[in-house]
Amino acid sequence: MFELKYSDEANKQYFSLEDNPSKRGVFKQVKKALEYLEVNPRHKSLNTHKHHQMSIQYGFEVFEAYAQNDTPGAYRIFFRYSGKNKITVLTITPHP
Repeated sequence: MFELKYSDEANKQYFSLEDNPSKRGVFKQVKKALEYLEVNPRHKSLNTHKHHQMSIQYGFEVFEAYAQNDTPGAYRIFFRYSGKNKITVLTITPHP
């Protein structure tokens, strides 16, 4: 089991989704993906992989997990491992 911490940006994005009635379905999918991430970051439905461009940009390994798939603007969760059994969620955003 992993402890999830949220950056200020990710926290703001999470609650923005939660508070937006038109994003109810997206919020449910993001919440479920975060639950999977907490239990097993390599869960097959997350399709977790290293995001090379963001890793170079930030100077540490950044990983991408899918909250949605096969959807225009599908939501992604970007995170880093931040200690033993700790994950920091950096951002929750639609795929560009």
